[in-house]
Amino acid sequence: MAVKRRFFSRRELATCGLFGAAGLLLPVLFHALHLGHIFMPMYLPLVALGYFVSPGPAALTAFVVPLLSGVVTGMPPFYPPVAVLMAVELAIMAGLIALIYRLRPTTNEWLTLVPVLLIGRILYVGMVYLVSMFIHLPAPFVTGVSFISGWPGLILMLAAIPPLARMARPKREQNQSHREHS
Repeated sequence: MAVKRRFFSRRELATCGLFGAAGLLLPVLFHALHLGHIFMPMYLPLVALGYFVSPGPAALTAFVVPLLSGVVTGMPPFYPPVAVLMAVELAIMAGLIALIYRLRPTTNEWLTLVPVLLIGRILYVGMVYLVSMFIHLPAPFVTGVSFISGWPGLILMLAAIPPLARMARPKREQNQSHREHS
């Protein structure tokens, strides 16, 4: 009898819920201190999520949380469409990290995180430029501000995510050795 695989396992559902809740709550705390736009607190748990679950759940959670936060708290805003752009960027970044870890579970966290963050930022800046042109904002200025303002958040992610991701490593290595011996 074939066992049907769920899109989300129970563990993944719980992990996505935990990281998604952190993605909703951290921005509220950071914005209370007027540090939200600088440190990109929603990115921390949603990018880190890719180290803990498979690509589909990671991308879906990372896509939904910015949209839900925009509806509930007004952060990020829907006009200009920052919430949508963040949702796309975060879904791609979390999904890429999860995919890399699915294919190569022993990959160093830094070797995954640095290129994915660069890809995400390039994608985001490109989307900001296109949307700025479409809604008649000064595209070079808006893009430049978006590019420069994100660097403290990238540094925070580079400092915080690899140690957090290492917490998932023993579980990943056990699963990998179990699959090899089966």
